[in-house]
Amino acid sequence: MAQTTITARVDSTDKSRFDNFCSNVGINTSTAINMFVKAVLRENRIPFEITQSPDPFFSETNMSHVRKSVHELRAGKGTVHELIEVDDE
Repeated sequence: MAQTTITARVDSTDKSRFDNFCSNVGINTSTAINMFVKAVLRENRIPFEITQSPDPFFSETNMSHVRKSVHELRAGKGTVHELIEVDDE
């Protein structure tokens, strides 16, 4: 089977820690990466869950504050401010 090379940029500390992990479990880095590639192809998916950290704007604390502010504005307790545009010159 023909071989080829994959090049990826990785933080140097992460690479060192990954190399150490691979060594500790008895494989080299290339073997670990090949295992990942084979798992992706076999399962037709990334073999672990990938999630996005939640947007802090939508945290319950912030949303509670937004709801309270909207309620106060609708009750006429808001303050009108002029929009001041500033040139970036």
